[in-house]
Amino acid sequence: MKRPLVVLAAFILSTGICIYGFLLSDNRIFARHSPQRANQKESADKTSTETTWSIGIYTGSSPFELSAPANVSNPVLAADDVTDVDAALLAHPFMIKTGSVHYMFFTVKDRLKKHGSIGLAESSNGMDWEYRQIVIDEPYDLSYPFIFKWQNEYYMTPEAHTETSVRLYRASDFPVKWTYEKDLVSGDHFISTSIVSYKEMWWMFVGRLGNETLRLFYASDLTGRWTEHPRSPVIEKDLNTARPGGRPIVIDGTLYRMGQDCYPTYGNQVRAFEVTDISTTTYKEEMIEVPIIKATSAGWNADAAHHVDLHQIRKNLWIAAVDGQGKIDQ
Repeated sequence: MKRPLVVLAAFILSTGICIYGFLLSDNRIFARHSPQRANQKESADKTSTETTWSIGIYTGSSPFELSAPANVSNPVLAADDVTDVDAALLAHPFMIKTGSVHYMFFTVKDRLKKHGSIGLAESSNGMDWEYRQIVIDEPYDLSYPFIFKWQNEYYMTPEAHTETSVRLYRASDFPVKWTYEKDLVSGDHFISTSIVSYKEMWWMFVGRLGNETLRLFYASDLTGRWTEHPRSPVIEKDLNTARPGGRPIVIDGTLYRMGQDCYPTYGNQVRAFEVTDISTTTYKEEMIEVPIIKATSAGWNADAAHHVDLHQIRKNLWIAAVDGQGKIDQ
């Protein structure tokens, strides 16, 4: 009786050794081929395309005649340019110039944190940009870093749509350090706050969640008391015109606001609206028929274009920071 048990044990032992040896051999096979597979994947990644948001530069003889300049390869900034976080996309660029240096602030969507922060890039000519760093990061989502200068100070009102206020930041060490100053208005989830000083008053155009409502506030002093306009919301239930789409501008004494067209698809173009009447009791605007920018159906901004920041360089020359969604060669 003992001999069959011994034979059976020997058989099980030898089978186990064979299986173990096969597994070792199989592991060596995978080890031998895995670098090749990794190289194949890396090569495929380099030749693939990805649909995402990025930033470009347009120029033109007027804000209503913009196009990509021949000496610029758009996009000028993309997620791959970001060095301090794993960026998924860049959007909502706002520029400001100090001395001979152009600065750009924009939304950076962090893959790890899954929310937006505010990034910074620099340029000596407004055409070629170099990414620097994240300059504002909060525990919640930030975007649309509307920057402006007032009384020799730099201010910013980045969107924080998950919160319930319009937050004002001041540069404590421009351009890299920003300090929260105060809430300008509160009580709603505010979208794409756009502020302009016009006719000796401050005006604030701001959207609501849903992209179909535009509210209007005014103040005699930036950091003073803000009052909602009696005709606010000045736009309701209109996806084509309500959401702000960039910096309001003044041309020859006339105010224009920028608005996203979010129908039939989100952010498919930006239109300008001439403000024909604005006071603490009245508001009227007229839409400029030709869009400022729009999706191009090809390349880096094929699918959407929902933001423009316009600046006049000299007579008959404007520069604009824009964003777009499309495919970027990796």
